[in-house]
Amino acid sequence: MSDDRATPTRDARGAGSGPGGLLTSITGNLFLILGTLVCATLAVLFGWLPPRGRWVHLMARTWSRGLLWAGGVSLESRFATPLPTDRPYIFMANHQSLYDIPALITALPGQTRFLAKRGLFQIPVFGWALKVGGFISIDRGDRSRAGESFAEAIRELGAGASAVVFPEGTRSGDGKLLPFQRGGFLLALKSGLPIVPVGIHGSREVRAKQSLRIRPGRIIVSCGRPLDSADYGVRDKARLMEDVRRRVLALAAG
Repeated sequence: MSDDRATPTRDARGAGSGPGGLLTSITGNLFLILGTLVCATLAVLFGWLPPRGRWVHLMARTWSRGLLWAGGVSLESRFATPLPTDRPYIFMANHQSLYDIPALITALPGQTRFLAKRGLFQIPVFGWALKVGGFISIDRGDRSRAGESFAEAIRELGAGASAVVFPEGTRSGDGKLLPFQRGGFLLALKSGLPIVPVGIHGSREVRAKQSLRIRPGRIIVSCGRPLDSADYGVRDKARLMEDVRRRVLALAAG
């Protein structure tokens, strides 16, 4: 889809090339532990200050840039079209590495709220920071709570924050795009907000799933043109999912 090929618009901050995989594995994992603890603690302490989510978002971006720098990772963001920050979106991205999260937090415009599995909210300090920051808990094992999660997500979107969804539901082990789950698409249809397909390229080479090794490298985050969810109905959900999947696949090719 040539109309979704994002062109470079700016380089994200906070990354440089590291001297080697061994050193960046040490510094990256050390920052992942200590940096997460420090930033999460500050987010919990100051996250209650108005406007809601502002301080947590600031800490999240500080953490993200620090983690990229500590791992020797450079980041490039590309946009097929400018995305004004005065309106929310639902960003849908492929997922293959822990480094997808700091890359997206750094690259995407405006404040963002991730849809995250409930277990993360139960981690002391880190989970508290997610809660204070308005991140949205998803319990994949309890369908009865889906309505509650959707209502919470729509409240955050109504407050002006964008949502970030990994429609695969989990990280891909081999880099191939997994089947998409419907939750994020139902959220888009209920909220009426545009979906921005996002392709992440290079993060698996930096740190693969279930690996502690961190290799210096380059991650490219490419945002395609928004799709207006109002052009689709609930009966067209399958077509919407296929359209987004096709665009994410093209953008993830780098």
